[in-house]
Amino acid sequence: MSVEPFLDPASPRMRFGAEMRRLREEARLSQAAVAARLGCTQTQVSRLEAATRTPSRSDAERLDRFYGLEGATSFTRLYHRILAKPGSPAWFMSWTEEIEPNALVLRSWDPLLVPGLLQTEAYARHIFINGPRAAPEEVEERVQARMRRQLILGRENSPLLLVLLDEGVLRRKVSSSEVMREQLSHLLEITQRPDVSIQIVDPECMAGLAGPFMIAKLPNGQPDTVHADSPVEGQVTDDPIYVASIWDRYEAIRQWAYPGHISTKKIEEARREWT
Repeated sequence: MSVEPFLDPASPRMRFGAEMRRLREEARLSQAAVAARLGCTQTQVSRLEAATRTPSRSDAERLDRFYGLEGATSFTRLYHRILAKPGSPAWFMSWTEEIEPNALVLRSWDPLLVPGLLQTEAYARHIFINGPRAAPEEVEERVQARMRRQLILGRENSPLLLVLLDEGVLRRKVSSSEVMREQLSHLLEITQRPDVSIQIVDPECMAGLAGPFMIAKLPNGQPDTVHADSPVEGQVTDDPIYVASIWDRYEAIRQWAYPGHISTKKIEEARREWT
């Protein structure tokens, strides 16, 4: 099954790839020839041109040297515009732009908060407002970026989303009782979709205390990729040892998860408490 990348044609990353292709074709060079001069593989050049790989600083600098570019037309300038995309830190971009939109299955574990893909706007805004040194304009950028992330759930080929959620999240007050009722109502509504499953996990489960994570199953035989969160910087990797470790933890947590119909009742009970 092939899934087309979900990308904005006007995004800096798409422009980076299009400019790479234009300059290469003008110079009558093959992708292999460009790869040889840049010190990378033909596959890497192909993915950069197709905007399915986020360029690194070294990619941009080598391309500028190779094509003799500087100033407004440089790849380095486009690279900085990619990093400056509102709402998402640079380390998260490879997940939100390359992994999440193209996944066949997304599995998540969240011990503290409703996962971003299922948050209401009010719930997300309260989280960002109460972040350290949160400037108002930055809060709105991050809220809107989070809402845009959720568009993948409305697509024709949306990923199957399997959520494990600690029971304590249902009673952890985020903003007001009204916001919590709205958030839990949203969870109940979205569980009616055939491509979303939410299982509540018994709060006595110890295996998940290390923190939240996601596992993405990708198309075309690509390896599973994980995103593990932290207060400073998350990690996105397909390293087999790391992925296997996260899978082991996921399965250990899943053993403490209630079946779907009981999970729904848990959410309904918690919603009634937010009066």
